[in-house]
Amino acid sequence: MNLRRHPDQAPPVIAEGLGKKYRRGWALRETSLVIPSNRVVALVGPNGAGKSTLMGLITGLLSPTTGRISVFGDRPTGKGLHPAVSYLAQQKPLYPQFTVTETLTFGARTNPTWDQGYAEYLVGQAQVPMNARVGTLSGGQRTRVALALALGKRPGLLLLDEPLADLDPLAREAVLRALMIEARTQGITVVLSSHVLAELEGVCDHLVLLHGGRILLAGDVDRLSPNGTPLGELVLNRMRQAALEEAA
Repeated sequence: MNLRRHPDQAPPVIAEGLGKKYRRGWALRETSLVIPSNRVVALVGPNGAGKSTLMGLITGLLSPTTGRISVFGDRPTGKGLHPAVSYLAQQKPLYPQFTVTETLTFGARTNPTWDQGYAEYLVGQAQVPMNARVGTLSGGQRTRVALALALGKRPGLLLLDEPLADLDPLAREAVLRALMIEARTQGITVVLSSHVLAELEGVCDHLVLLHGGRILLAGDVDRLSPNGTPLGELVLNRMRQAALEEAA
């Protein structure tokens, strides 16, 4: 497939003093970071760290309480995703009564940048029957169709919030491998949220570690770990350090 080239533009995400407060308290606060182009980003942290909140602010589904955020230089409006952004949550919002063909047709109708040939190519690579109803597919097949729907709009930024949580290990491996191939060849920045650190090893080259609504680590993995410490070990060491600091 030909590389989809996006024009020169601002980094996918810039956050400055970003915070989000709910009635129960702050979910994210004093967050400043830059997510650069052409990275596969591991967004990690314990439950309640602020990962889904950060993704919600990037998509515009949430509005910040403090600070500001820009996506490819634009402020999220809350009226829909930025045209260059795709978002896939764990629930994978697909219509089970639709066939795969009808699902891709829906994608074409709702996305002005839709590439039907590319979406069909992705489904074909996964060997998913086009005439099958989504509700009859396996978990791995549904995930591949959901990814084809997300990638078919040719995004510059793909947000994945625990998309592999309901898959068995072999399906996880297959989906991750396919995703990484597309990210590298198509020049897409991917932000991947996952609790399974092992599946991020050798996949992600940029890290954003959240803890208690704040950033503990952010940057390219090779810069954060010049001695070659694996990503999972790097994350666990920093989280242990944070826990000790809180207990002191």
